Amino acid sequence: QVQLVESGGGSVQAGGSLRLSCAASGYTDSTYCMGWFRQAPGKEREGVAVIDTFGSSHYADSVKGRFTISKDNAKNTLYLQMNSLKPEDTAVYYCAQDRARLRTWSLLPERFGYWGQGTQVTVSS
Repeated sequence: QVQLVESGGGSVQAGGSLRLSCAASGYTDSTYCMGWFRQAPGKEREGVAVIDTFGSSHYADSVKGRFTISKDNAKNTLYLQMNSLKPEDTAVYYCAQDRARLRTWSLLPERFGYWGQGTQVTVSS
């Protein structure tokens, strides 16, 4: 079993910053891809950023240059630093772990089998 607990969401004005954290416990280690996803009202869940098993980061085009994903393996904690936030970034943000070890990275939500409860991010104009 894997437990993922997000924190750090909130409300900010456009141009502001937030840092999300995701504490992982249970059956997790650096051999699993981990990522951040988001779901806005009325929209499908989409991939935002992923760290692969080599520690490399991958981003959706919509957040490149603004968001940074990182992981502290000693603390089993995943982070998402979000800068220059826009109203269209408003969504519930989820962290997730891949279903299996040592797979090629992906931003597709269906690849991930373990999910946190989500944290709301609201960006006002």
